[in-house]
Amino acid sequence: MTAKIYRPAKTAMQSGKANTQDWVLEFEQEKPRSIDPIMGYTSSADMKSQIRMRFDTCEAAVTYATRNGLDYRVVEPKESKRRRVAYADNFRFDRRQPWTH
Repeated sequence: MTAKIYRPAKTAMQSGKANTQDWVLEFEQEKPRSIDPIMGYTSSADMKSQIRMRFDTCEAAVTYATRNGLDYRVVEPKESKRRRVAYADNFRFDRRQPWTH
């Protein structure tokens, strides 16, 4: 049983960074999912894939995994590069792109 420790990225519907500060430990899927032939639902017999635990730090998640004898891998987060822009830059006289409506 392998666990994955990561910090979730913000969703496309978020403008802020809510729910992205905690570290998550979740188990990777052991058995493949199956499709119900009648209804078309996707189901799985793997119950541990439903477990998601949140920790304040990565070290706390790693400590939990080693204390319980779990194999784990840590996925480091990729920090986004935020470009600083100002509204006044739209009206600068030395713009690279011409102002159009």
